[in-house]
Amino acid sequence: MKNFALIGVGGYVAPRHLKAIKETGNRLVSAYDKSDSVGIMDSYFPEAAFFTEQELFDRHNSLLKSRGEALDFVSVCTPNYLHDAHTRYGLRLGADVICEKPVVLNPWNIDGLERVEQETSHSAYTILQLRLHPSVVALRNKILNGPADKTYDIDLTYITSRGNWYYASWKGDIHKSGGVATNIGVHFYDMLSWIFGKVTKNIVHIASHDRVAGYLELQRARVRYFLSINSDTLPPEALQQGKRTFRAIYVDGEEFEFSDGFTELHTKSYEEILSGHGFRIGEARECIQTVHDIRNAQPIGLVGDYHPLAKYPLAKHPFGW
Repeated sequence: MKNFALIGVGGYVAPRHLKAIKETGNRLVSAYDKSDSVGIMDSYFPEAAFFTEQELFDRHNSLLKSRGEALDFVSVCTPNYLHDAHTRYGLRLGADVICEKPVVLNPWNIDGLERVEQETSHSAYTILQLRLHPSVVALRNKILNGPADKTYDIDLTYITSRGNWYYASWKGDIHKSGGVATNIGVHFYDMLSWIFGKVTKNIVHIASHDRVAGYLELQRARVRYFLSINSDTLPPEALQQGKRTFRAIYVDGEEFEFSDGFTELHTKSYEEILSGHGFRIGEARECIQTVHDIRNAQPIGLVGDYHPLAKYPLAKHPFGW
């Protein structure tokens, strides 16, 4: 049974980590969040120590170490821009780290973290859960075993509606979240490069506070993508079913279905890490480079091979920015 600490236990993704720690037979001994809305802990680890101040959290973890009860892992579920600092903290505390995606916002931050790994002799892992999805694994095997010279045409659409609260939170600040492509799309870009190879061309057609659309060329694929958090961009079939989320991937015109099986992927990720087979932070370098380049690109407009949904009229920022 391993000892875990969790930073960001009040966040959106934290319950998946709590569940994974519990289901892999381990225990949470300490947790930290600036917010005290953490009643979810009662469902998993009511006995865990909880702190709303980093200094007290750090003192408690140091005391555990002095008593021979040192942390084995620190799980990081904080806002994206804090992942780097909190991963460094966990490593220097003498623990291995499991960090949510995106592990960092800029590719060079991975280099710095890998140096800290070497200095501390501890390892940092990241959650790239789509690599563990059975349908994604099957597609990758199909591509790898198919014609070596074939280039595939991919259409990716992902719309996950968010209300005005989004723009008042850290997620609406591109300097903290990395923008739409990073915040909701980084795991899709990782999946695509894992299956079809490295990105060789990266063109952005449309980019705004609520959507991004562009074109990628990978070693074995041409990808048109559209990502949005605006419910006005939902297709009619989603609206008719009362859905606020729409996800579709087409490979050479054939729909790739992977809607089911998402709920257990964090537990599977923890199982892989605990058995020594998790994804190290360096494995996220390609997708971090991709979203960094998208974030810093100059959109060219509706020119060339763009995603059909890119034609939706751009919306005004809800706060008038």
